[in-house]
Amino acid sequence: MVYTLKTQINDSDVNAFLNSIEDLQKKEDSFILLDMFSKISGEKPKMWWTSIIGFWLYSYVSKSRCVGDWMRTGFAPRKAGLSIYIMPWYDMGMEWLLEKLWKYKMWKSCLTIKKLSDIDLKVLEKIIKKGFDIMDEKYPKSSL
Repeated sequence: MVYTLKTQINDSDVNAFLNSIEDLQKKEDSFILLDMFSKISGEKPKMWWTSIIGFWLYSYVSKSRCVGDWMRTGFAPRKAGLSIYIMPWYDMGMEWLLEKLWKYKMWKSCLTIKKLSDIDLKVLEKIIKKGFDIMDEKYPKSSL
């Protein structure tokens, strides 16, 4: 059986999407994240599905032998907060940094933060960079 993810990369305008966010704090936080991720990745952001901003690309084969492409890192402004995607989360060995991050929730490769003022931005930057570096080691780069 062939399975196609609904979350696909597209050519939607990232800035237009972020400017459409009504919550002013979430919009401001999203632009801060956009700048942070852009500097760390050295890549231009791309939209994934309707609301995820992703950076770089890697190809994978799942346990069920499905093949696909996914972003190496990214974020999404959600109703519950800011979702930050760190793909190799369990391989990072960075639990000590999480203790310094302060307020967050974690689900697999997704870190959720209500607002950036709840966390230490320098710690978040270290986490994103470490995740991106691990992805560089594990998967050959494929530019968007």
